[in-house]
Amino acid sequence: MADVIFLDLDGTLVDHRGAVFETIGRIARESPNATAPPGELADLWWALEARHMGEYLAGECSFGEHHRRRLRAFLPVLGEEVPDGNGLDAWIAQRYLAPFAENWRCYPDVLPCLEELRGLEGRPRLAVLTNGNAGQQRAKLERFGLLDHVEAVLTPAELGVAKPHAYGAACARMGVDPARAVNVGDVLEGDARAAVRAGLTGVWLDRGVDFYTGGPSPRADGSDLRIERLTELTDVLARATA
Repeated sequence: MADVIFLDLDGTLVDHRGAVFETIGRIARESPNATAPPGELADLWWALEARHMGEYLAGECSFGEHHRRRLRAFLPVLGEEVPDGNGLDAWIAQRYLAPFAENWRCYPDVLPCLEELRGLEGRPRLAVLTNGNAGQQRAKLERFGLLDHVEAVLTPAELGVAKPHAYGAACARMGVDPARAVNVGDVLEGDARAAVRAGLTGVWLDRGVDFYTGGPSPRADGSDLRIERLTELTDVLARATA
């Protein structure tokens, strides 16, 4: 068994995509001047999130500004005027972040997996490795009683680098040889294969949907360690390290 297991958060522990689409769908249905149906507006928000989150992770803007950039492009399609900076922040806080937090859902296989890992002899140390905002990600973990199971929550703010380039920095922060570390996440390329390239064992959690597109899962090859539920993790790691 590994010395350290890194766990992704969004799409692995908490259903981020589902919460986004539920929140934006409700906003769209409550907006009488919307220029597109709720499904299209949710798709647009998701695409804008990917674009501007990428800008934040590249250091091109702050986390708050990435929200403002998204909203400047989204509000005209929603049929609303674009307010100034303070108005944008208020819209995000009241209209989006509050209901978004209400729609967070922890996957049902998470706590059973963590309890199983906690019960192992010589149990591995656990850390969350996520590209999300530190405050928001800790709030998710606290909501579902997950903070007590992990030793650290590692984000670009702490590491100075984001996934898929953060694995070396994460291992250094945890004081572990990459060869003795495992990374588990729902994105085949960025969570599993990128970890392997950095010298870790990468495990792909295939939840049956592509996190970015919402379409079918990508296709694994024979070298990928794949699980469909987190409760399969201990077995697949035992086989991989036997």
